[in-house]
Order: sequence, then C-alpha cells, then structure tokens
Amino acid sequence: MATANGLLRRGDGKDRPFVLARAFFAGSQRYGAIWTGDNTAEWEHLRVSVPMVLTLSISGIVFSGADVGGFFGNPETELLVRWYQVGAYYPFFRGHAHHDTKRREPWLFGERYTQLMREAIHVRYMYLPYFYTLFREANSSGTPVARPLWMEFPGDEKSFSNDEAFMVGSGLLVQGVYTEKAKHVSVYLPGEESWYDLKSASAYKGGHTHKYEVSEDSIPSFQRAGTIIPRKDRLRRSSTQMENDPYTLVIALNSSQAAEGELYIDDGKSFEFKQGAFIHRRFTFSNRKLVSSNAAPSTVGSNIFSSECTVERIILLGLSPGAKTAVIEPGNKKVEIGLGPLFIQGNRGSVVTIRKPNVSIRDDWSIQIL
Repeated sequence: MATANGLLRRGDGKDRPFVLARAFFAGSQRYGAIWTGDNTAEWEHLRVSVPMVLTLSISGIVFSGADVGGFFGNPETELLVRWYQVGAYYPFFRGHAHHDTKRREPWLFGERYTQLMREAIHVRYMYLPYFYTLFREANSSGTPVARPLWMEFPGDEKSFSNDEAFMVGSGLLVQGVYTEKAKHVSVYLPGEESWYDLKSASAYKGGHTHKYEVSEDSIPSFQRAGTIIPRKDRLRRSSTQMENDPYTLVIALNSSQAAEGELYIDDGKSFEFKQGAFIHRRFTFSNRKLVSSNAAPSTVGSNIFSSECTVERIILLGLSPGAKTAVIEPGNKKVEIGLGPLFIQGNRGSVVTIRKPNVSIRDDWSIQIL
C-alpha cells in the first residue's frame, strides 16, 4: 500500500502504479498483484498452481499467478513448455527463477521448443482484449478473472471437485497437462451447451468427460457456446505495438443460435477512465444478426476516449447452414463470407468467417447473415 501510494505521489497521480508482492492482507487487491511465492520446477508444483490461483481469486486477490517454470530448480523442457501453456491463462503471467538456477529463456531450448513457448505467449497476447475486459469487470464488481468451474456452473456437481481445470471469465475453459509425456487427458466440460476447441473449432458436448488427445503443441482449451470473445490476432513484439491493431470477434453459438459478449477499452495507463474516458461495447448475436451497442452508462461524462480500431474478422462457430452474404448497417454494405470445413458430433458443419467488415469498434452497427 505504501509503495503504491508512493508511486502515485511520484507520478502526480496521473499513471496507475504496478506493484507486485507475495505477502498480502485483506484489501491488498486494491494496490497490486500477488504471486504465489517460491515454487519448484516440478510437475506437481505446476498442477497445484491452478488451485492456488483459484483460491486467491475467489478470496478477492484477482490479479495473481505463479512463477512459470518454478522458482527453484531447473525444469526439464517439456515441463517448462507445459507451464507456459497453462501460465498464459493465469491473470498474472511471468517467468521467474532463483539466481542460482540455469538460464531458461525460451530461445535456449532449441528451435522447436522456442516455437512452442512463443506460441503460448502469443495466445496470451492474442486474448489481451478479453483479459482487459475481465479486469474491468473485476475492478467494478470483484468478480475474479480466473474462476473455478463450480463458480460458473453451481448446479453441476461434477465440477465441484475439479481443481485442475479453470475458467477464464465466463467464456474460456482451460485444462492443464500435468504429467510427463501425456498422450491423452480427461477433460470434463460442464453444463448442457457445447464447447468449441480453440485450436480445431471442433464442438464437444457439455456435461461429459472427454478423453482428449494432446500433443506438445497446446493444452486443451475451449470457448463456451453462447459467448463472444474479442481478440487481436496480429503477432507483435509488445502490447504497445498492438494498440491500433484491428480486432477479431469469435462468436460461439449455443443451441439457440445466440451469443453475447463485451469489450472494454481505455488508455491502459491513466485514471481518466474514472471521468468516462473509455469505450465499453456489448455484442449480441441472435436471429443471424450481430449487433454492437454501447454498454457504458449515459452519465459517464464528457471526457470521451476514442479509438480508430476496426473489426477485421468475425468468426462464427456452430452457425446453421445457408450463410452466403453479410449485410452491414448503417450503409447497406454487403460483404462475402468464407466457409471452412468443420465436423461437429459427426455431422458436417461450418466455420463461417466474415472478412474485413471494417466496422469501427467505437460505433453502433449491425451485421445480418443472409
């Protein structure tokens, strides 16, 4: 608290301070992030990092994570890769180690493993818009970014004892791989709706445990049917360079062919959001129409934050057949859509992609699928 207040005074209260600690008290979430302390480069420590982060999260410490790779010891390459793949979904994500351990930068393990860790880091950067929206929700309501399955599915008793998988917000489910040379992982997907694999876009039934074949490329991760998740897909060297990049919206449709989601944007560094300097959009999809509307209260003030970002791609998962054209309003602009092969529960389905609708992220608009 003293450090955060000192940084505020040094910066004349203009910029948000970043403070990281491993000790905390009730209320520490208002001042900084927490990491779980001195773990070890062991598979079991990777596994227990998830319930530790979830416990912190539901206790109010929502900005938390564990040292990727383990603080003590030297992780074998496979363990380090798997830790990056899980850690990319922690609310707080960083690699950290004792000064007596061997160097472990991702580029020290050979080209193949460098690429795997690079891809895990890219996943994190890709979902930064979604994470930032979740942190805004945590800031306003206390709802954690990382959530145990039972928090989202309180009526599903099979989720109560599951502490190896977790939700990121209400839209993503992540299952870690915690054993060496694993070929398959049992993944329980709660609820009655489908879940869409983030890699293949294949749909899996909810309410079932699936024997999921894993490779070294990634860990099982899924988007929940009925959600819309914003991403920035372009590969950059830093989040600062991504600031003006266009967005991708991934729409995972439920059994009613509907979905919803949000996007929150501000300048990422100042406190001007308190005076209304932000963009908060709500996305809804129903009756084959995507609508972007303002989610900010009408009394946010006159200090308006602007963005020139557009939506460059819309991906629809689970859309019923027949899509040929999309019509954008206002403007009555028609754009072609693309189809990709997808097999859903043995039936031929499609991934529908609307390329370059180029609608502004700050405006009201609608896109009708015809």
